[in-house]
Amino acid sequence: MNNDAVVTRHLGIRGRVQGVGYRWSMVQAAKRLGVRGWVRNRRDGSVEALAAGEAAAVDALIRWAHQGPDGARVEAVDVSDAATHGVPEGFEQRETA
Repeated sequence: MNNDAVVTRHLGIRGRVQGVGYRWSMVQAAKRLGVRGWVRNRRDGSVEALAAGEAAAVDALIRWAHQGPDGARVEAVDVSDAATHGVPEGFEQRETA
């Protein structure tokens, strides 16, 4: 597999992931890794994210998502393929959906 390939993944993160700085921390991790996309809280208490970039960098962000910041307790991270169109240039924190 070519790790330089650009991939886009949708993440659904469940557990104690709101009110612990999860979104802010994910933005910092994504910027450090050079991953584009967004993250937002969901009204059901989960966090949703879209991550696009080189496969190795996106995989590293997914690994980060399984831990999250101090204070988070991640129970599950559901990952699926997503379309690349409409991905922002940077990595942004969006309004709750």
